[in-house]
Amino acid sequence: MSNKLYPPAGRKKRRLKRAVLFVLVFFLLIMAGGAAGAYYVWQSAVKPADEISEEKVAVSIPLGSSLSFISQKLEESGIVKNATLFKYYVKYIGEGNFQAGEYMLSPSMTPKEIIAALKEGKVMGLADGKVSIPEGYQLTQIAEVIAAATDHDPQDVLKSINDDAFVKKMIAAYPAVVTEAVLNENIRYPLEGYLYPATYEVPHGEQSVEELAEEMIAKTDEVVKSYTDQIKASGMKIHEFLTIASLVEEEATGKTDRKKIASVFFNRMKIDMPLQTDPTVLYAKGAHQDRVLYKDLEVNSPYNTYKVKGLTPGPIGNSGRDSMEAVLEPAQTDYLYFLASSAGDVYYSKTLDEHNALKRKYITNNQ
Repeated sequence: MSNKLYPPAGRKKRRLKRAVLFVLVFFLLIMAGGAAGAYYVWQSAVKPADEISEEKVAVSIPLGSSLSFISQKLEESGIVKNATLFKYYVKYIGEGNFQAGEYMLSPSMTPKEIIAALKEGKVMGLADGKVSIPEGYQLTQIAEVIAAATDHDPQDVLKSINDDAFVKKMIAAYPAVVTEAVLNENIRYPLEGYLYPATYEVPHGEQSVEELAEEMIAKTDEVVKSYTDQIKASGMKIHEFLTIASLVEEEATGKTDRKKIASVFFNRMKIDMPLQTDPTVLYAKGAHQDRVLYKDLEVNSPYNTYKVKGLTPGPIGNSGRDSMEAVLEPAQTDYLYFLASSAGDVYYSKTLDEHNALKRKYITNNQ
């Protein structure tokens, strides 16, 4: 006979009740904690990054920027606390359709104020008699910046810069850099990619559109000439050099290794593979949109690198020194593909299968 003692039935029931109550309270606490956490996250999403900040930050939003890219750019500039939170807040309230441009934003702005500013799409003319041309800007955007600084209509500015007489004047003034290659009939804007991204003095009422544009072209001439020996050694012509530098610039984000991007383009050209870079499709369409759709890849244009092999007829925007140097000293890789995740991280791969697997992991599953 066993000597084991059994507790009375009533005591067993009380213990069972306490256990059930404990489990219930535990789950209620988890739910309450989740609700509190969600509330905290929401409050973080709707508040400024720094309510007392008086800082003003210039933020450049290139043509064709996705919501993920814009959110990441705002976080890197200190305008929002968290890129992912801002992105989902924008989606939650049903906003979007942000405009490319140069903005002056502050960490003290609420997300709603930031969204309103980005929807307005006004370019920024600096108050102290200067204008800033960001890297990656295209001629239409530069025309808007010049127009704002000189009190002209953007279309009139664009017309002046594209004027045949002005273009030929620039070829004559800067023959080592601005060559007759810019006169190719397939080129949309002859001087696209030749107006250097920098900050320029603009004495109010004392400088014409042509004078300011020429100052930017002269700066390009100066910068490109500093790479003369390297460009010759590469076997590229200057127009080709500026064209591929513009492709690297347009693909670049804050986290992008430009030298790896350049290596992908060179690797593709070596095997006669189309460059298939989305910014060229957007340039071909002349449109701003968050992402390129499959139907967009069918646009009939010499700038569409999904349909036409090799480089575009000319640059699709301006490029800075980082992208130029990446083209002259690309990384030595076997990569043929790359993609950027919603967080702005860039992933490289050697085969289409690897690329598609990365796309499913970082793009498809996050949409």
